[in-house]
Amino acid sequence: MIYTLTLNPSLDYLITVPDFQIGRTNRTDWERMIPGGKGLNVSKVLANLGIESTAFGFIAGFVGEEISKRTKEYGIHAEYILVPKGVSRINIKLLSSEGTEINGQGPKIGEAEFETLLEKLKQLKTGDLLVLAGNIPGSLPQDSYSQIMETLKDRGVQFVVDTTKEGMLSTLKYGPFLVKPNHHELGEIFHTTISSPQKAVMYAEKLKEMGAKNILVSMGEKGAVLLAENGEKISADAPKGQVINAVGAGDSMVAGFLAGWQEKQDYAYAFYTALAAGSASAFSKDLATKEEIKKLRAQLL
Repeated sequence: MIYTLTLNPSLDYLITVPDFQIGRTNRTDWERMIPGGKGLNVSKVLANLGIESTAFGFIAGFVGEEISKRTKEYGIHAEYILVPKGVSRINIKLLSSEGTEINGQGPKIGEAEFETLLEKLKQLKTGDLLVLAGNIPGSLPQDSYSQIMETLKDRGVQFVVDTTKEGMLSTLKYGPFLVKPNHHELGEIFHTTISSPQKAVMYAEKLKEMGAKNILVSMGEKGAVLLAENGEKISADAPKGQVINAVGAGDSMVAGFLAGWQEKQDYAYAFYTALAAGSASAFSKDLATKEEIKKLRAQLL
């Protein structure tokens, strides 16, 4: 079973605004509200691909109730933990190739709620996989992901980590199955600029030396790079298409990689499924569908 964790899920308000102008009254010509957050996005794309997952996270207030309701509408089983004070965040996503966003803060998650999460996670067992995705809220210790991995380290659980610098680095000693930085995040970790697939591979090697098994680096329009556990190095440009909504493309890549790996246990197939999923989401207002992913993967393979 695949499990995903979104520490700070959101209600995402997706909008398109023709000729958006700062300092003026702007009106939408399309809008939609969906449950959001990186781990939840992974669960949604997995659901589109016909793969079940369980989503964990913290919710609060009336927005949290709506997140829970809309998660069920996607057919995703969720085990949300209720935070007694505050309100879950609402994020505004202005759909464009630039991916303009205004993200809320969310509730303050206390030690008691985090302990409840750790207890819930103890249901995971050998062969299960846990996706740890997104920034760690300021109310929690910045090594929260490594605390989770420490709790589960003897249970035979595999981990996927998609987060920023310190959160990712603290998890590498546990040998995560997959880490997925984008090229900006990889550059930030090593205080450099990642401008080519060759340089991405070079610094992915360093993450592998630190414990990561598979490193998938997303590079926007330049595609992606995979340094696999068996030593394979695979890179490809992104398929051609019009970018409509870059939000969630990286999360879609994680879902695509897991789906491809689960299907064939082949790194190249998993990589191209990941690249197709990320691109399909970027070319759509919503997250990638199974049909869109299959169509783009056929172009890449």
